Amino acid sequence: MRAAQDGTQAIQIEGLTHRFGDVLALDEVSFDVSVGEVVGLLGPNGAGKTTTINVLSTLLVPDSGRAWVAGHDVLAEPRAVRDVISLTGQFAALDDMLTGRENLILFGRLRSLSKAEAAARADDLLGRFDLADAASKRVGTYSGGMRRRLDLAASLVVPAPVLFLDEPTTGLDPRSRAELWTIVRELRDDGLTIMLTTQYLEEADQLADRIVVIDHGRVVAEGTPAELKDRAGGYACVVVPVELSRLDECAAALASFGEPAVDRDTGSVTVADAGPDALAQIIASLNGIELADISLRRPTLDEVFLQLTGESPENPA
Repeated sequence: MRAAQDGTQAIQIEGLTHRFGDVLALDEVSFDVSVGEVVGLLGPNGAGKTTTINVLSTLLVPDSGRAWVAGHDVLAEPRAVRDVISLTGQFAALDDMLTGRENLILFGRLRSLSKAEAAARADDLLGRFDLADAASKRVGTYSGGMRRRLDLAASLVVPAPVLFLDEPTTGLDPRSRAELWTIVRELRDDGLTIMLTTQYLEEADQLADRIVVIDHGRVVAEGTPAELKDRAGGYACVVVPVELSRLDECAAALASFGEPAVDRDTGSVTVADAGPDALAQIIASLNGIELADISLRRPTLDEVFLQLTGESPENPA
């Protein structure tokens, strides 16, 4: 068994198993999260991501296994764990009839802050999350992005070293999502340890220092975004002929470099595992076919996800 008090690890998980009836939600899940690290927890619907967070935040008792958060045993010391974590769930836990400031003061009072302390902390967070102008407005009038920022602010009323974000940007427009990404980066810069689940693979690519992929309740891969992309095949060569009618001809010419994938919607042919050294040979093999574009690119996390789980990345909640 690993040491439960390893000061370099903010979260330690060892062999977590949990069933919901006949469904095995967690199957011997084990991984660590270092202090100050942002880890993205990815997987298809029902993979076990939210169940993992619920165990770590003491909302669920696993059937077997152990876990520690900031050195505290999740099973033996649940009160101590709750004192060192913040949690933003999938759905905003706000009172629509109260103003933004009143919501934050309420959360502060529930966390044993004095009236003056709660008010001061509310004003500080409203400014930090760009909500000061809406502080006196009822939350029921807030946009989705404003509600999500306020919900995240509410989870930080009493500072804690470990933050769990369960799909923090689901349903937000691109601008609101980018604003929340900025906040998450600032929290990371403040030294918080952050574990987030997300249905946007670009989000994990942008924010996570390391990614853990869960499928059918088991950890199937973990590493930095770059390491996972390397695992999926390094580089790919994308060829776009000027004439769409020559796509099949391009594919035939590139067959010796790997299995070419023809995409008629984009008018391109892609060959995986084509490193920079192969680019000149690929151009020569096309034998004069006029090209609109040719490029080398790393695999996307969408492609990594598809390779690891066999699931479409279009809705990997």
